[in-house]
Amino acid sequence: MDTENLSNETYKAVIIAAERFNHDLTLQFGCLASRCVDDDDYLLQAEELINDWLEFEDFDELMIDIFFGNPPSSKSIKKTLSKILLNINQVRQIPIKERTFEFL
Repeated sequence: MDTENLSNETYKAVIIAAERFNHDLTLQFGCLASRCVDDDDYLLQAEELINDWLEFEDFDELMIDIFFGNPPSSKSIKKTLSKILLNINQVRQIPIKERTFEFL
């Protein structure tokens, strides 16, 4: 799927939240969409990706790769990732039939 196939709620919760922080982070979540089959799968995979990152043994080294050698502070990254996780949980509370699928 493409990011244009995400619900508006999911797009705002993940893609827009990442973009507000840093475009490099947005690229990671944008690429993730190509491996997903639907909105709920995307939310699940985004959550798993964030949790994998947060549990990674050498978080700072991983962030250097994700941010192409110029990462923001670890504290700010972790705060943003936590916010995106909260956003994901909020979107999950909305039944799929009640989400909007008209691309912004």
